[in-house]
Amino acid sequence: MIPVNMPKIAMVMAAGLGMRMRPITEHLPKPLVSVAGKPLIDYSLDFLAQSGVEKAVVNSHYLAELLQEHLQKRKTSPKIHISREDVVLETGGGIKNALSLLGDLPFFVLNSDVICIDGNYPALHRLAQAWDEEKMDALLLLHKVEDAVGYDGKGDFFIENDVGLCRRAENETAPYVFTGVQIISPRLFRDSPDGAFSLNILYNKNLGRVGALIHNGSWLHIGSPEELWQAEKWLARKC
Repeated sequence: MIPVNMPKIAMVMAAGLGMRMRPITEHLPKPLVSVAGKPLIDYSLDFLAQSGVEKAVVNSHYLAELLQEHLQKRKTSPKIHISREDVVLETGGGIKNALSLLGDLPFFVLNSDVICIDGNYPALHRLAQAWDEEKMDALLLLHKVEDAVGYDGKGDFFIENDVGLCRRAENETAPYVFTGVQIISPRLFRDSPDGAFSLNILYNKNLGRVGALIHNGSWLHIGSPEELWQAEKWLARKC
């Protein structure tokens, strides 16, 4: 059953230059890179559709015409709106630039360079159920570093019962990595910078109002040719 407070709108982040994916992305935007025969961005859009999200705002910049042409050919939900960026605005600036399309209510945000696979209950439904409008401006879906596919970083967060979500220090290793999947309230962007900026600026400024939920499915990070190979190998085993 779809939660009553389930957001119906999502933002899919797709405007990056894909530098780590070169040479594949020299003439192809990263969201159109094929993973096991399917463009990467279609994994995110299908993930939204499966959970009942009706509208997706997709930002674009690098080789935007190719991405827009692909999206126009999609015949399935969600309904897609393009937020074109003349310059790369990064994660925070990209969402702020699209707020007029996203509305006044909380919305989902997904990175287009990951594949998120549901566990025994849809992850987006779990996020909607965990959302607390009075206490949260953002709710991040985290994943255990040890179970992540194609991720070899140091993690992003600790979860402490007494203080909630804590960022790792520069030389630390944290047990949880941010999946790029979240719910955000437009409130998060009050007093935010103009132009290009990272969402991390807003998280750090408002960390007491940033919640976390642990993903109980699978998560694949695809940022380089090596990670692409790992994802395809993993998907081949599961299919």
